[in-house]
Amino acid sequence: MLKKIGAIFKRDVKVNTKDFISLYILAVPLLFALLINIFSPGINETTINLALIKGENTAQVDYLKQFAKIEQFKDAAEIKNRVEKRDAIIGVIPEKTEYYLMVQGDEPQGIIDYAKVLTSFFELGITVNDSSSEIIEFGRTVPPLKKILVNVSILFISVLAGMLIALNIVEEKVDNTLSAINVTPTSRLTFILGKSVMGVLFTLLGSASLILITGFGGINLVQLLLILGVTSLLSILVGFIQGVTNTDIISAAGSIKLLFLPLIAGVLAIELLADKWQKFFYWNPFYWAYKGNDSILSQTGTWREIFMYSGLVSILCAIVYVLLAPKIREGLK
Repeated sequence: MLKKIGAIFKRDVKVNTKDFISLYILAVPLLFALLINIFSPGINETTINLALIKGENTAQVDYLKQFAKIEQFKDAAEIKNRVEKRDAIIGVIPEKTEYYLMVQGDEPQGIIDYAKVLTSFFELGITVNDSSSEIIEFGRTVPPLKKILVNVSILFISVLAGMLIALNIVEEKVDNTLSAINVTPTSRLTFILGKSVMGVLFTLLGSASLILITGFGGINLVQLLLILGVTSLLSILVGFIQGVTNTDIISAAGSIKLLFLPLIAGVLAIELLADKWQKFFYWNPFYWAYKGNDSILSQTGTWREIFMYSGLVSILCAIVYVLLAPKIREGLK
């Protein structure tokens, strides 16, 4: 049986390396990881941008670098051109013995006030050691935006795994090999397991690559593996049902995209809606998978929570299996 499963998997690998859509799907985890690293800020990064004249006051530059992002330009004219661009950046321009702030006019007032305070503190010689503030920890050990993007990307990868399975099954139908399964020694169970290997490996390896590249390698990978394992069950089921009910790659890819709706609904419910609305999304397996991934990425999840989330996803997947199994068996005839 294992040999037959391996043969089916090898065929899928050959097919996927020749098909552009499949190759694109395989590259998506790396693409997600690179984009997240580029566009998501770190937890300690500032969003305040200041423009100064290069070489005019190095002590001022060194001071302001502690609290803001600094860009240096040749003269005030270059700073003016930079300030007039669409993003929010404030120029700090020398005028005799003082400095004035150059703004475009559409910057948030909070950023302008912050720039005023920074320049005033520099003139007064106030340092960090002169501060009497107290640091209060809110349990934010990772950048919130980055964590959300990684979590959503993991769920997207599981959906794309279902799409990969569907594309492979459609390929079998195009080659007229799907119907031949009934007259070969290969059982339906063996065929299903063989076709599932590609989707499961893509989910696990793609998510692992995403986690490592985005800097979340310190999380409990065993907990994440458990959540990914149960989440991939739903993708496998939907991948099979879309594969056996569609006759071409375009329609199969379009149908599998319907999974994006419950995925996004679960994420928005957790991140945007009040507690009183949460119960309306308990039916959604992606809702529980997102909560499980969130606790893992935050490094706050206990095994009890992870087992609870995994169990709920498994139960919902079992319900989906009961509903879809007859159609899958009918499609493999």
